[in-house]
Amino acid sequence: MTVSTAIARLNAADPDFARHLDHLLSWESVSDDAVNQRVLDIIKAVRERGDAALVEFTQRFDGVQATSINDLILDRDRLELALTRITASQREALEKAAERVRSYHERQKQDSWQYTEADGTVLGQKVTPLDRAGLYVPGGKASYPSSVLMNAIPAKVAGVGEVVMVVPTPRGELNELVLAAACIAGVDRVFTVGGAQAVAALAYGTESVPQVDKIVGPGNIYVATAKRHVFGQVGIDMIAGPSEILVVCDGQTDPDWIAMDLFSQAEHDEDAQAILVSPDAEFLDRVAASIDKLMPTLERAEIIEKSINGRGALIHVRDMQQAIEVANRIAPEHLELSVADPQAWLPQIRHAGAIFMGRHTSEALGDYCAGPNHVLPTSGTARFSSPLGVYDFQKRSSIIFCSEQGASELGHTASVLARGESLTAHARSAEYRIRTTAEGN
Repeated sequence: MTVSTAIARLNAADPDFARHLDHLLSWESVSDDAVNQRVLDIIKAVRERGDAALVEFTQRFDGVQATSINDLILDRDRLELALTRITASQREALEKAAERVRSYHERQKQDSWQYTEADGTVLGQKVTPLDRAGLYVPGGKASYPSSVLMNAIPAKVAGVGEVVMVVPTPRGELNELVLAAACIAGVDRVFTVGGAQAVAALAYGTESVPQVDKIVGPGNIYVATAKRHVFGQVGIDMIAGPSEILVVCDGQTDPDWIAMDLFSQAEHDEDAQAILVSPDAEFLDRVAASIDKLMPTLERAEIIEKSINGRGALIHVRDMQQAIEVANRIAPEHLELSVADPQAWLPQIRHAGAIFMGRHTSEALGDYCAGPNHVLPTSGTARFSSPLGVYDFQKRSSIIFCSEQGASELGHTASVLARGESLTAHARSAEYRIRTTAEGN
């Protein structure tokens, strides 16, 4: 296979560096008018015709010869059957990964708490899991059993009562690894529907698909557009952009390792982004040579080539301090600190979805089995967003119990502030609870 690599080379000392970097990072998940209208039509049809619309769209878009919704439902027995159909090594890998993901997320669980003030007033927080969560899993060529584990297990750890999975099965093709992962992760129900119609069914419910409280999981432009439209009716995890990796290296890691780490994200799709930042210009040359050498050996070389040439970059910086500044400016989904002492630089990292420490920690380990979640903020949203976790499947309710004395004391403060806002009913409601001097005696 012949590939031609022309990865961009940037220098932080260039006066136009900021402009070039902004151009490199720019990406928008924009639904054109046709996609947007099609999604709205699908959502409307599912809301109006429920199961019948799901069957119709599944026949039309996925080529599945379903005659009723029952043909699109997989029970628990079918998931358990998948466990027997995968290889022993695949089952062992899924179970080990699930165990590690579960162990990590158990540490994220939040408990309810309360404290009592001197006058007997009690304040606190009640943590409650969602009743039901919906998990969208891509089907067909893009089959990701790892995504099933990463989305379903935190929900189960949080205590979600029911996890409902939707997964398209183009031409009726079931992915046994995906179903086995669903079994191991504790998914309760599976519907073999996909696209905007699956999102609509989860958001509004049909005769057979239960309405959920939150929808998580990746999907194509139709899925992303549908999630945008149903947000508010249900919660969503995020609108994810293309996968990203940023490697910060001091120049001492094997250049073949770094090239392959860049490929590990570039192979996702042509819009994925892989960037290397280093103060060692010679090392950047060596990595470029490794890219040329190794890319033709990969099955997805054509996708990698388009990603690397279109959105990849090798960035030369003054020193490691500037490398960290660039990393924070980019706010990557995945950040590899491939340096001698990553712990020393960690306090200065402010924006990153996941941070991979040291030369031996490849990003791929985080995708599958390290333990932390691989559902991460993209497109610079790590500036204000966090990885998917148990906390995404829990709600927090404030608890306020006022003693008689506490209500009286707080009433004075509330009254002043309420009257300052010209909200008289608020003020009088609080004032009714204020004790007079006689009452106090």
